[in-house]
Amino acid sequence: MRIGLVAPWFHPHVGGVETHVRGLAAELARRGHDVTVLTSNYAKLPGEETLDGFRVRRVRCPVVILRTPVTPALRREFPPGRFDVVHAHSPPPLAAYYAGAGCERSHTPFVVTYHCDLEIPTAYGRALTSFYSRTWGAGTMARAAKVISTTETYAATSRTIWRFSPVVIPNAVDHMRFRPDVDGGPARERLHLRPDDPLVLFVGRAVPHKGIEHLVEAAKYVPEAMFVVAGDGPFLPAARRLAALFGVEDRILFPGKIAYRDLPEFYAACDVFVLPSVSRLEAFGIVALEAMATAKPVVVTDIPGVREVVTDGVEGLLADPVHPEDLAAKIRTLLADPDRRVEMGRRGRDKVESRFRIDQVAIAVERLYEEVLRSSPQIGANGDYQS
Repeated sequence: MRIGLVAPWFHPHVGGVETHVRGLAAELARRGHDVTVLTSNYAKLPGEETLDGFRVRRVRCPVVILRTPVTPALRREFPPGRFDVVHAHSPPPLAAYYAGAGCERSHTPFVVTYHCDLEIPTAYGRALTSFYSRTWGAGTMARAAKVISTTETYAATSRTIWRFSPVVIPNAVDHMRFRPDVDGGPARERLHLRPDDPLVLFVGRAVPHKGIEHLVEAAKYVPEAMFVVAGDGPFLPAARRLAALFGVEDRILFPGKIAYRDLPEFYAACDVFVLPSVSRLEAFGIVALEAMATAKPVVVTDIPGVREVVTDGVEGLLADPVHPEDLAAKIRTLLADPDRRVEMGRRGRDKVESRFRIDQVAIAVERLYEEVLRSSPQIGANGDYQS
């Protein structure tokens, strides 16, 4: 198949959606498909390049509004016959809208994965997201032959997608890249940590919904451990100031953005992985999967979506959202019990191998494409219907 994957942001931008799209594109290409990722050229990046066996095409992005690339040029990227199927990922929302409009004109089958509900942290945020959902958002979903949700929770509770009968296909992790036998020693050396220093790790964008401030405060109550907040983003300066305010600046390391090739070593270096997110913008938690694939126990907040990935007391522990003391208590519980950490890590690896491998998810997506194609008329390169 000729597959177009649409992502608002993509490499070198790093985030959960970008990680998922990159892994899916690489696996679909490995399975013999002709894959192109279409995305925004938000920073004078190369217009086209090849990555992991697939093509990346970046279209003009004149402006970014509320962390959303505005890319109307995407509508021209789907002439008749160029793709057999186009699969957009949202949010941020506008790329999927433009892709859907372009596919409607060319009669190209269109699929959307809806990763999470929109939230805008401003006084007018709720009104803006409500307006978008009723207008362009509804139009985007209505144009889709199939809508994918990554969890049952979102499929059942998101007002944006529940009436479109979403199909549940989870996000995935490259279980051969994130493995229990990866050596975490180089990461500890880079961080100037001793092999026996208890280490708590967070990986992700430094943005408000990640709840980093609660992890920083939790460090006050776990004096025996070192903490690493790995990632970059607009909230990072505030996180550093909070570390100083709480008197833990000597035990929290902020190494910044970790290179793609080095990330497995950081997971391997930790004793406990923590995802303290606080909103529905965190609808799945791919980083928790990456830690589980590395056989590390995880502490995640008990919010929709994420709690479908981690079973409390099995692969890790669920903590109350916006509750640093409870987060700290769960971290201390695991740090104090090495045998339990090992057992939870083993169960986490088993869950990844049984449900969240990238090859399994790619096959499910591939079958969905085939179903869509069977029910859609085929369009030739000249725009004519083909029987």
